[in-house]
Amino acid sequence: MTALTGPSGRGKSTLLYLLGLMLHPASGEILVDGDSVAGMRDAQRARLRASRFGFVFQDAALDQTRTVIDNVTETALYRGEAKRDARARARELLDRFGVDVPPDRKPGQVSGGQAQRIALCRALLNAPAVLLADEPTGNLDPATSVLVVEAMRDHARTGAAVIVVTHSPEVAAACDAEIRL
Repeated sequence: MTALTGPSGRGKSTLLYLLGLMLHPASGEILVDGDSVAGMRDAQRARLRASRFGFVFQDAALDQTRTVIDNVTETALYRGEAKRDARARARELLDRFGVDVPPDRKPGQVSGGQAQRIALCRALLNAPAVLLADEPTGNLDPATSVLVVEAMRDHARTGAAVIVVTHSPEVAAACDAEIRL
């Protein structure tokens, strides 16, 4: 688990977007399992993201037109997983993170902290090899922040790479390494 820290405007979030294959680098290249992703079409990059990456955006980035449960299961369904299986795992994650809202509720009907935990559930649903988190505790109370950091640590213990952009000294201290930009 690695923290990316530094003042605002230094490119921490941009680096996360590059690593998550959502942006193309202006120079250099990004390798996934030793293979360059430079020549991949957008659809190929999207499939790779869905199968290997989980992303927690700073603003949660939930689809306001879809239900909470549909937001969490989106990538699993995109990968072709059975809806019933994805929903069962999604409910387990929502319970684990204390998101006690009806699953058919829309993101606009939940608090900012709940939205951030829903985004974490979405990112963890597929047990991604790489978890990228942009200020995942920014909207959370201290107790929930600890829960979220521990969940990321648990995920890292499975062998996954976890990269966290943070301004929080507590979150950075919970990481194995810190890169200051």
